Amino acid sequence: MRALVLAAGLGTRLRPLTLERAKPAMPVAGDPLIRRIVRWLAVQGVEDIVVNLHHLPQTITTVLGDGSDLGARVRYSWEQPEILGSAGGPRLALDIVGERTFLIVNGDTLTDLRIAPLVEAHRASGALVTMTLTPNRRPDVFGGVRLDGDRVVGFVPRGPSAKGSYHFFSTQVVESEIFRGIEPGMAASTIGGIYDRLIVDQPGSIRGFVTDARYWHIETMDEYEQTSAAIDALEQEGSHVFSPAR
Repeated sequence: MRALVLAAGLGTRLRPLTLERAKPAMPVAGDPLIRRIVRWLAVQGVEDIVVNLHHLPQTITTVLGDGSDLGARVRYSWEQPEILGSAGGPRLALDIVGERTFLIVNGDTLTDLRIAPLVEAHRASGALVTMTLTPNRRPDVFGGVRLDGDRVVGFVPRGPSAKGSYHFFSTQVVESEIFRGIEPGMAASTIGGIYDRLIVDQPGSIRGFVTDARYWHIETMDEYEQTSAAIDALEQEGSHVFSPAR
């Protein structure tokens, strides 16, 4: 299993911090976020990783390099001059990833999700996409994913319609074929784009993997500070899930 880490975003809600470095290069409890993500993947056997880049790419490559000190092989997909989005970015990276089935991981989220059960569920279902989900406990803040059993049947915006939905928080397993219809270098989205079409054209092709895994998402300054404090507290307690190599 290989992984694509989405790290091309502009991080506008974290300005002015992200005027100097890309969000994934920002330190979380002393260690850059992107290094924590790559380490989490490598520890679980996902050692061949592609990172897509756009905003201040040198700040990511400088702290990550080739990933060898983290037990990984890291390569890069360069999105220039335009950022290509959650589907356009993976389309551009397909030939570098070089696998039919691979993980896509958000570059602004930490989680203690166990990857093997997610991959097993994906393969057993025959899905084209399997998304990690958790009950949407804040429908006023987050839009949601609607399920029928484990089948994803729609996406809803935040607000009353998101009550009883699920929150997609980080990691998914995908089949490369879903991106082949996008012209390389063209911007495109998954949710609000190709995933919505898959639900209509191929019902059951997108599945949900509901989990109680912990996650820490960094979008705003408050979330950045809360995540740093939470990870620091975990490490003070002796947890090394997200720690620098010792």
